[in-house]
Amino acid sequence: MPATRLTDRSVLDPLLAVGWTAEDGRDAIRKTYQFRNFVEAFGFMAKVALVAEKMNHHPEWSNVYRKVDVVLTTHDAGGLTDLDVTLAQRMEELAGG
Repeated sequence: MPATRLTDRSVLDPLLAVGWTAEDGRDAIRKTYQFRNFVEAFGFMAKVALVAEKMNHHPEWSNVYRKVDVVLTTHDAGGLTDLDVTLAQRMEELAGG
């Protein structure tokens, strides 16, 4: 079953409270994680990659040294869905948040 866009935007409130922000110009959320060094940043990405693959839902992201910049949206649905909320929650857990 394809994902459907969020109708209850209040589910984003806990994510917004921990640093996620609305992405300008699109129905997406963004967060930049900062780690102590490159190895921690890359380790975080590896853990998230395993979760994302199991979900079949992959982030838009980039890594420069100790920073990981993430944008979540569901391309097939044309915007935010429960998949994005779930993946963001898992990312918070994996980052120690």
